[in-house]
Amino acid sequence: MIYLDYAATTPMTARAIAAYSEAAQELAGNPSSLHDMGGRAAAAVTWARKVIAEELGVHEDGIIFTGSGTEGNLLGILSLAKGARGGKHIISCMAEHTSVHAALNTLEGEGYKVTRLPLTQEGIIDLASLEMAIRSDTTLISIQHANSEIGTVQPVKEIARIAKRFGVRIHVDCVQSFCKLDITDFSGEVDGITVSAHKVGGPKGCGAVYLNPRVRATPVFPGVTHEKGLRGGTLDTPSIVAMAVGVEEFKYNIDYQRQLRHDLLEGLDSSLFQVIEAPAENQLPNICGICMKGIEGQYVMLKLNEDGIYISTGSACDINSASGTKAILAMGKSLTEARQFFRISFGSETTHEEIATVNKALHRIATFVK
Repeated sequence: MIYLDYAATTPMTARAIAAYSEAAQELAGNPSSLHDMGGRAAAAVTWARKVIAEELGVHEDGIIFTGSGTEGNLLGILSLAKGARGGKHIISCMAEHTSVHAALNTLEGEGYKVTRLPLTQEGIIDLASLEMAIRSDTTLISIQHANSEIGTVQPVKEIARIAKRFGVRIHVDCVQSFCKLDITDFSGEVDGITVSAHKVGGPKGCGAVYLNPRVRATPVFPGVTHEKGLRGGTLDTPSIVAMAVGVEEFKYNIDYQRQLRHDLLEGLDSSLFQVIEAPAENQLPNICGICMKGIEGQYVMLKLNEDGIYISTGSACDINSASGTKAILAMGKSLTEARQFFRISFGSETTHEEIATVNKALHRIATFVK
């Protein structure tokens, strides 16, 4: 088995599994309960909140635990948009995660106007176009830091500066970049950040969203009492503890990931494959977006699966879409090109030998079809 779908999810680490099991056994109390069992669970949640906040470089008071990165995006965007005073215009990107589009669609149904920006041929948002899209009634910008399909990294620090100059709130989806890139470079300048546990060796079904305590956020469901009134439901203490352990333990060697990327892409015949990427400074190296010319990405994925090699055709949240990856379409490429797309994503356990095996398998598929 060769697993190369780390952008979809990472296996839980042994320490995270052990932490989950121990918390499930020893911290059975409700963190909101006032007795000692509740107090011990609450203390563990407080510790986890500090771990996530420290990694993000923000104040722990702004950390809200969620059931996923998807929920974090929904809660963050809706709460920040509805909490803003004045206009009802939002700027985002065509290539955002499905959960972001779901939040924007909800707001459009409530009378908001949304501008969705395309990507350049390098998969980057054009800053001049973004600034030109800002109107007098713009209240929120929501941008993904690292794209989950092609791995391009947006200039969030510069976007945050533009937003601040115009007095516009900004939310950033950092699910793919969390614990891989330095988010503290811009975290102090934004109003919302979404992260997820299972991308960094933690459990599925757990995530967090940072909402700047200095800005007004309106609850999506008014009247709930947990997480500062922004999210209802008893906290999942074992998952939260395991998430924090995963964050503490997660290691991302960017130089090693660049070596793996170089090995994979250097071995691809340019007459058969097209690589979708940005310049190195704007590229998360462990996510490789590739098109096999004339062959649908789903076919490539299924043929590799027969060999015990596991990749994807894009975001798992879009797996049933017939239109191909959003990122490719946002770059102005055709629907045919989008359907040829597949994604290979590495993790810390990926080896050079595995990359060599995949390279051979890809060329075998291309030669067989041709």
